[in-house]
Amino acid sequence: MNQSVKDILGEVKKLAAEYYQLTAKPLGVTGEIGEFEVADKLGLELMEARSEGYDAINKKGPYRRVQIKTRRKLPDQSPGRVSKINTEKDFDSVMLALLDEDFEVKEIWEADREIVTKKLDEPGSISRNVRRQMGVTQFKSIAQKIWPN
Repeated sequence: MNQSVKDILGEVKKLAAEYYQLTAKPLGVTGEIGEFEVADKLGLELMEARSEGYDAINKKGPYRRVQIKTRRKLPDQSPGRVSKINTEKDFDSVMLALLDEDFEVKEIWEADREIVTKKLDEPGSISRNVRRQMGVTQFKSIAQKIWPN
């Protein structure tokens, strides 16, 4: 990621945190911040906006098409849910970036498509089966922590 983008994201993080403190509403930039931070930390190549099925590709090591999900956790808040995982499109894995209240990445977790799809298809949960979502804790139980290592 070039320095200009890093500088802009640094300002966006500050503004988004301040906006939340003033309004108790998210500014709606968490996903974009997460995608850029994950790509930067892991050396992934981001795809164009609204790419079908995946957000980035890993060209270093085994080639992988990656959906990137981001979750910001505030102090004294439950871990929450991972947003919809689109299993109808092509991808190889899902990465989950966990951010702190200042939008700084604390952990990145990764799970293979097969494991994610199997978990989402387990019977008994409308969130999993219909909305294609799962809790952060559930995701971490099927994933591997890949950053920091």
